[in-house]
Amino acid sequence: MAQHFLLSAAARTLSLRTIYKDGEEAAYAKFCEMRWPETNGDAICPDCGCCETYKITTRRKFKCKACSRQFSVTSGTIFASRKMAFVDLLAAICITVNAAKGVSMVQLSRDLDCQYKTAFVLAHKLREAMASEVQTGAMLQGHIEIDGAYFGGHIRPENHKADRKDRRLKEHQNGRRRVVVVMRERHGRTLPIVTMSEADGVVLANENVDRMATMSADEASHWDMLHNGWNVDRVNHSEVYSDHGKHTNWAESYFSRLRRMVVGQHHHVSPQYLHQYANQAAWLEDNRRKDNGALAFGLVQNAMGCPVSRAWKGYWQKVA
Repeated sequence: MAQHFLLSAAARTLSLRTIYKDGEEAAYAKFCEMRWPETNGDAICPDCGCCETYKITTRRKFKCKACSRQFSVTSGTIFASRKMAFVDLLAAICITVNAAKGVSMVQLSRDLDCQYKTAFVLAHKLREAMASEVQTGAMLQGHIEIDGAYFGGHIRPENHKADRKDRRLKEHQNGRRRVVVVMRERHGRTLPIVTMSEADGVVLANENVDRMATMSADEASHWDMLHNGWNVDRVNHSEVYSDHGKHTNWAESYFSRLRRMVVGQHHHVSPQYLHQYANQAAWLEDNRRKDNGALAFGLVQNAMGCPVSRAWKGYWQKVA
């Protein structure tokens, strides 16, 4: 039997040992190359677009010959105003892409020897970079599987059976329960969206799925509305998970990764940030066949193309 790609040496093209052996200058050069790939790492002014710049080597900055602006390789990106060394940033990215089910912030802070809140904010910035690739706004095409799964809002039952309430009723819920609706192309993109009810997936499908596509869904009654716009295969999960090619196994595979990420690594995810974890799981799922070097440098390139984070800039100063 042929060896799985992820078990082969070809899947391991980057390691923490290599990152720290190459050192800070090599990591800095890689960030420059990812920021300005069209000039092989030579600086381009983010204000006027001029390619002629001076190097201020003592401070790792550049000065534009045209507009005299000083800037760095991370100016205007999601890593703007960073204090962490480039070799540590690259190591954090390597750790993140190597973790198929995510990594806890306590573990990341220990690996990088930084504060918990530093690792927390850095990880969320990386998730924003992943989201820029997942949430492209392009319509889904081909054959689409759609499904939903609920996360959060768990209410512990009372100790005594006589004191327990029906937690299915709205008045006995805490309002923190959310559903992730995923629309996944077979052999293509994964698009997750966080909403309040799985039935909202019909509206989301109208906004994100091409009318020439075909779809698969389970037996839930709210998916009946999909038949008004698409040719939909339905599978009754109470009887079978796959019926002559009719299934939602690709969507279930995504939820398996996300569920294990939330339960096994993070243990608790706030509804405020659930969409970022959903996007991370989608990015990992869509890029699962790539080697870890391609994943790491692809994520660096995404981060270098993302603007300054509105949610995480000045997060601890409450100016977001």
